[in-house]
Order: sequence, then C-alpha cells, then structure tokens
Amino acid sequence: MKTITVPELKDRLERHENLQMIDVRSPSEFAAGHIPGAANMPMQEAESRLDDLNRRVPVVLVCQSGTRASMTCSFLADRHPDLIVLEGGTSAWMNAGLPVVATMRTRWSLERQVRLMVGAMVLTGTILSLTVAPGWAYLAMAMGGGLVFASLTDSCPMTALFALMPWNKGVSCSPTAEASR
Repeated sequence: MKTITVPELKDRLERHENLQMIDVRSPSEFAAGHIPGAANMPMQEAESRLDDLNRRVPVVLVCQSGTRASMTCSFLADRHPDLIVLEGGTSAWMNAGLPVVATMRTRWSLERQVRLMVGAMVLTGTILSLTVAPGWAYLAMAMGGGLVFASLTDSCPMTALFALMPWNKGVSCSPTAEASR
C-alpha cells in the first residue's frame, strides 16, 4: 500500500499534479469538513462505485485518520493501478493548518451523535439495573437490539431523528427572502 504525507500531498496539489482525491467518510463527516477538491465516496459504496475512480491518474484515499482509507485501499488494490492513502487523513491536514471545505455546521457526524446517545443509554441502563432496579437492564437490551436492527436493515431510526435536530440543519437560503430585501 502506497501512502502520502500531508506535506507531499500539498506540494503535489500546488504543482497542479493530476490526482483524484476520494474521501471515504460518511456524507455528514464529509460535509463537516473535507480537503478542497475531494469527492465523497463512502467506504461502504467504494466497490460498487469503482467506475467513478479515474484509472489514468493516482487516486488519493482520505478519511478522518487514515484507517478507513487504508481498509478501502486493501479491498480495491487489485482493481485500481494507483491507490495512495493520505497518512493521518483529514485530521493531519487540519493539524497542518491547511484549509477545509465545510458545507454543514455540525461538528459531530450523525453516526458519532448516535454512538454517544446509545452508549449513554446502555451505560445508564446498566448502572441503574445494578443500583436501583434490575428492570433497567431492559434499556440496555433495547439499545443493543436497536443496533442489531440498524445493522441488519441498514437503516437507523435514531439517525433519522438526529438529522431533524436543529443543530444538524444546514444553513439555508430562501430566494424570496433575499429578493424582498
């Protein structure tokens, strides 16, 4: 597996080298901040979207820290001639003080918000079942069941609920409001 450091990538971009940058994070993570010029192709879609990868240029795979990009590289390596993983991912890019494009105001991805809520509910249910009443264990079991359901159906009602929260709404513009000014 070939890798590239942030300074090396920055240098190649400044020289206008022909690269295709693919960010393999979720759409909400991508919208929260990505390297300028990167396209979003979530890791779970990479194999089905192989034709979206340009076979004539190097493809730089990017994620938050490099782990998902490395995983994506491992299952695409035999199907693309020139894959490169950005070491340290978007985090390393931002830590170097380089710009990112943010199209959504949330700082946490929806998945991260769901993990926090489910984890808090499992922990709360477990602690309450040990200290107050054993019935609280059902809360932890319900959350576990919800995770299994979400995995098997590839849908998560809690994610859909969090997407409706005001802190997850993108900035919107109303043309009629602008025109009336």
